Amino acid sequence: MNKPSDLRAIGVFDSGVGGLSVLRAIRQQLSNESVIYFGDQVHVPYGSRPLNQVKKYSETITRFLLDGGVKLIVVACNTASAAALHSLREKFTDVSFVGMEPAVKPAVENTRTGIVGVLATPATFQGALYASVVERFAGKVTVLQNTCRGLVQQIEQGALDSGETRAILESVLLPMLDQGIDTIVLGCTHYPFVIPLIQEIVGPDIHVIDPAPAVARQISRILYSAGRLAAGPRSITLRFFTSGEAARFEALLPKFLGETRDVREVSWKKNEIQIM
Repeated sequence: MNKPSDLRAIGVFDSGVGGLSVLRAIRQQLSNESVIYFGDQVHVPYGSRPLNQVKKYSETITRFLLDGGVKLIVVACNTASAAALHSLREKFTDVSFVGMEPAVKPAVENTRTGIVGVLATPATFQGALYASVVERFAGKVTVLQNTCRGLVQQIEQGALDSGETRAILESVLLPMLDQGIDTIVLGCTHYPFVIPLIQEIVGPDIHVIDPAPAVARQISRILYSAGRLAAGPRSITLRFFTSGEAARFEALLPKFLGETRDVREVSWKKNEIQIM
């Protein structure tokens, strides 16, 4: 079988397990929807790769999901959204895309000190999407940025509260606290999985913004407007594919989703993906 066929499903993709934070929000808000999830773990992390390379990966994954007949695609990766969302919408006009945008606007609206921190990957900070958001909404506040080097790799390993993960976050967050931040924007879909550790480091008075619930609401609005929201009760499918090792992905699902699922491996053949 070379197609993840499910005409009713939402397609979701990320460089690895980060997009599971978005999948979690989709399942909470859109419980009747089937989902096909693709984790491109053979190429993780996207954040340190050239944007043009991430764009090519995103196009290949989009074709894979469209071959399965998905009704909407979620680019559940800030780096891929920065690199490819605009071009995906131009190239694949028969399907709606929902991408990730750093939640700078709500941070600006809610900050009391006028200083917010943004945690994201290098590619996200380099993208035109992030620059546009900051230009439009952050003119009157101070935005502190950090790439949290090594954090994505820690999360990919399931090390959500390890000493090394804590050290990475403390090296980033404590200087920001000294400069007066009161709001933290998570600009990478991996990062919501370490919110408990972030909150432990910064304390309860610092607002941490997880963009996933807003993304799920946008998916709901688009499907509702198109008359394509799933109606229950019916059989709901949840299927996982990875370009990495299926066993490693399966082992992480209980930690990230609280359940076990089968994962299928795929291989890249030039610019095509084939199910193994």
